[in-house]
Amino acid sequence: MSTIYYLKKSWVKLPFKIFIFSFLISFLVSPFAYSETGGSVIDGGFSDDEVKRGKRFFMGLLPFEREHESCVSCHYLTTPDTMNWNPSAMDIALKYAQLDSATFRNSVMEPTGAVMSASHQNFDIGDEDLQMVKVYLDHLAVNGPAPEKPSINRLIIFLLLGIVLTWALLDLIIFKKVKLKFIPILIFLGAFGYQLVMIYEETVKLGRSQDYQPDQPIKFSHQVHVTENQIDCMYCHHTATESKTANIPSTNLCMNCHIVVREGSRSGRFEIDKLVQAHEEERSIEWVRIHQLPDHVFFSHAQHVGAGKLDCAQCHGEVEQMHIVRQEADLSMGWCLDCHRETNVDFLGNDYYKTYEKFHEEIKAGIRDSVTAADIGANDCAKCHY
Repeated sequence: MSTIYYLKKSWVKLPFKIFIFSFLISFLVSPFAYSETGGSVIDGGFSDDEVKRGKRFFMGLLPFEREHESCVSCHYLTTPDTMNWNPSAMDIALKYAQLDSATFRNSVMEPTGAVMSASHQNFDIGDEDLQMVKVYLDHLAVNGPAPEKPSINRLIIFLLLGIVLTWALLDLIIFKKVKLKFIPILIFLGAFGYQLVMIYEETVKLGRSQDYQPDQPIKFSHQVHVTENQIDCMYCHHTATESKTANIPSTNLCMNCHIVVREGSRSGRFEIDKLVQAHEEERSIEWVRIHQLPDHVFFSHAQHVGAGKLDCAQCHGEVEQMHIVRQEADLSMGWCLDCHRETNVDFLGNDYYKTYEKFHEEIKAGIRDSVTAADIGANDCAKCHY
């Protein structure tokens, strides 16, 4: 009996012994873990509480009596719909992740460039508080921003409609509480019909990305480059007239201008520094493609721009007015076919169409006054799906 009692007593004390042992180990290790190693979460030197405190400072929740703007009011955490010329929180986090706190503080409190100096003119924050902001940004650089939650409004509506039509159907067949039978019938037909419309709309959207407007690795504004600085589209996209694709300009081509232009009037130096760094490291900018057709569709810019003499805006919209490029059209097959039927080809005086003798003769005889893309076979299935 005494042996069993001793074992039970030891078993009760075991968790307490483990707790004491763990506490001693953490106490001995903590001076090394929290030593001055450059002030970075990447070094493993800060706790979750310090990360959360740094986030509160960044969001403007601390200090309570601050007079300056919060960091997040300029340096956004989620991608905005309109151009925000300030670097995002993630951009700052990645740039300063491997740098020490002193370098970070100098950049914040004594910024270079006219744009950043003006925005930080009245910024005042203590060393310890700014250190916590650095801790939060380092944590952000390692873990990335929190994923945006998808909208489920349409799904909720669809499920609610399902409940309504189920009730209407059960009342018609089983419960029979509503005396006027046409009421549940109308409810059922209305709910079921609206569900069919929602299913159709979502099905049509598959493979399409109209209004797609992704965040790019560098804030490049077509309005600034094309409208304000009068750079011709073909200077950057010079293969559009002779190639299947309109090329994305290389880093070297961008540096033709930015070897001199190192500070933007709106974005300051931060965005252009990304380009300069990529050039010095001999790497390409990983631009996010916006206009993407399915793999089974053939499309040639040379055919449309070079031979057809179409203006870029006819497919891409007024890109020269866009700070952030978005997909203007849905690029569906119906949209392409309608364009082929309605768009007159630049036929006369175009060497590409000299072989269409019949149409030239009909134009001379006054039988026709124009030629559409559909007239010359643009809507034949094999043209795009060969």
